[in-house]
Amino acid sequence: MLGKKWIPLFSLFLLLALPVSAENPTQPSAATVPAADTVPAALDTAALDTWPQWRGPQRDGHVGSGSWPSDLQSLQESWRVELDKGYPGPIVGKDRVFVAETADGKTEIVRALDRATGKELWRREWPGEGNVPFFAAANGDWIRATPAYDGETLYVGGMNEVLVALDGATGEQRWALDIPARFGTKVPDFGFSSSPLIDGDHIFVQGANSLLKLDKATGDIIWRSLNSDGDIFVSGAFSSPIIAEIAGKRQLLVQTRIHINGVDLESGDVLWSHDVPSFRGMNILTPVVYGDAIFTSTYRNRSYFYEIEKAGDEFAVKETWTNKVQAYMSSPVVVGDYAYMHLGNGRISCVDLRNGDVRWTSEERFGKYWSKVAQGDKILALDEKGELVLMRANPDRFDMLAKMEVSDQEAWAHLAVAGSDVYVRDLKGITAYRWGTPAKPQVTAEVAATPGQAVAMQASTTGGEKE
Repeated sequence: MLGKKWIPLFSLFLLLALPVSAENPTQPSAATVPAADTVPAALDTAALDTWPQWRGPQRDGHVGSGSWPSDLQSLQESWRVELDKGYPGPIVGKDRVFVAETADGKTEIVRALDRATGKELWRREWPGEGNVPFFAAANGDWIRATPAYDGETLYVGGMNEVLVALDGATGEQRWALDIPARFGTKVPDFGFSSSPLIDGDHIFVQGANSLLKLDKATGDIIWRSLNSDGDIFVSGAFSSPIIAEIAGKRQLLVQTRIHINGVDLESGDVLWSHDVPSFRGMNILTPVVYGDAIFTSTYRNRSYFYEIEKAGDEFAVKETWTNKVQAYMSSPVVVGDYAYMHLGNGRISCVDLRNGDVRWTSEERFGKYWSKVAQGDKILALDEKGELVLMRANPDRFDMLAKMEVSDQEAWAHLAVAGSDVYVRDLKGITAYRWGTPAKPQVTAEVAATPGQAVAMQASTTGGEKE
């Protein structure tokens, strides 16, 4: 592993979701490639073994049915492609994988790779230079937001808050929306960091210090909501919107730098809103829904559980409980009645959502960020330090089953899992793995048991190219 550079704590908040930018993307030429896969407009993709957007098919960090093995010995490398730096998580279609990167700090690139081999199918690029504040410069001026894919069109948001729609089969540009130019707003200080959300014929995006609903076929604005003006601690969004049925109404759940909101999908009307305490506007993670309630957590503050109630046509927000657990950038996954969290101090914690009780907190500290994917009672996590961690979703103890080094580079992009395939995007490239026949581990380490930890962990190295 390479030695880790010191990163100012205040700068880390821009790394949760990672965008794409371009002021006037160049019209790409057509390319002869296999036809793009198709996915129903409602994005009911769990059965199709795809990873179409931020945090997966349902935007909650969960994938399909079935059960992963209880170790990582059978996870084998399929291919690796070297890339320039970028934070967006990979997007996985039925036959291709999309990745985004920034070259030389000035050019944003989107590539389509063959899912089976990693062969490049097409590439499109455009000017996309971003400049974050000096105290965040250690993390780079790279593209941030994870794209979204409906099976036909890939929607990519860039550092300069330009949203680009690309044909998934050819890479041809269908439209581009320069959000700051359209609304007369400034480019976000930390770049476009909120990941777009597709719903039927529309796409929702947090841009221009607001929430926008667009026609996904044309890029035309349907409505603008949650408009705000503010300084560096208020403008721009780090969290990403989701859709859920809460208190009997399907609605958008939108966390801004300082508030959490329910928004009507059709009209853009704000149904309810509540302040979320935050240090310098660092509301970063994507909140999770539990019944008619919402759970979120912020850096240097606490965790909060808000119940949404409806009486007649009016919604009300009630803070049911709070506890001292502090998350930072990593969005929790919910399994049963419990939220499994990566904390600002690097530890892992389990919170009972019924009452706010902290069931356990790990003794072991991990890296600065975990992206987590759950299947059944298991959670697969990618640590910022380049390790995959497999744990059981056990409310009684920290039950780590195995861990495996998968990169000697920092890995801030969200892990993607589609069927038997696992995709790791680090700062120098993307590596595809596949669950297969268990291989003989190169190294097996027996470790002393500690409370909340499995007795044995398997450690292995990959055969991919590393720098």
